[in-house]
Amino acid sequence: MARREATLLSWIVEMGEARLLQFAEELLGNPKMAEAFSSALQRAAKTKGQVDRNMQMVLGLLNLPSKADYNRLLSKIEALQGSLVNLNIKVDRLLAERERAKPRRRPPAKSDAASS
Repeated sequence: MARREATLLSWIVEMGEARLLQFAEELLGNPKMAEAFSSALQRAAKTKGQVDRNMQMVLGLLNLPSKADYNRLLSKIEALQGSLVNLNIKVDRLLAERERAKPRRRPPAKSDAASS
């Protein structure tokens, strides 16, 4: 005789999406559950912040770049790239003006010695 153990996870999966949404609404409708859920999320966010700070400290001690370092470098590179684009545009304008300002030369006349 096989004994089927009903776990909470299998029960939730079997309930289906509509029933699960109804269950979640009822659960969060309870003020004590909503408060407990809210405090759990706050503690999780606080813990994540502490882990992030600790990781930055460890990476700094190992002389490795952190995500913040990477983002700072990325923003500086993007600013430099924008400056280079602006410089290229200005150089192109100057070259175009220079070409327009050049007097046009006539091609040299063929000499009689070259044609014979």
